[in-house]
Amino acid sequence: MRNINQRIGVFVDVQNLYYSARNIYGARVNFSKILETGVNSRQLIRALAYVIKADIPEEQTFFEALEKSGFEVKTKDIQIFPGGVKKGDWDVGIVIDMIRLGPKLDVMVLVSGDGDYVPALEYLRNQGHRVEVIGFGKSTSAKLISEADSFVDLDLESKKFLMPPKQPV
Repeated sequence: MRNINQRIGVFVDVQNLYYSARNIYGARVNFSKILETGVNSRQLIRALAYVIKADIPEEQTFFEALEKSGFEVKTKDIQIFPGGVKKGDWDVGIVIDMIRLGPKLDVMVLVSGDGDYVPALEYLRNQGHRVEVIGFGKSTSAKLISEADSFVDLDLESKKFLMPPKQPV
């Protein structure tokens, strides 16, 4: 149930959405529309977008676009392990921020399809928070969907939430 007086926090696992959109649709995510949908005329307290820095030329432009859309951008360097394996995720950082901001929020909106968040959602719901998830249904964990109080399936209105890929110049 949505109420205009609810205090909202939006937490976006950018890499999760980026790769889902690219792999399923060959497109980019319209993060501005996702924020608008998550807030849904309620009182936005914080909107955080978590990104991994990969040292590619266009990433700074992308980070700036996220900020212009209303997000605070949190960055983390990609880890490169011996043998060349690369890893970068924000799962623990996102969960810590959700817990840390809990006293200031009524509703937590997680934008991700990653099933690793299920225990965090369960904990936050047990603390009295409404927990909503936004993600591409085709790549969102069924357990994550069932743990959420509501789920917005971006696949159902993909034209609204996607943009064509950038064309090489």
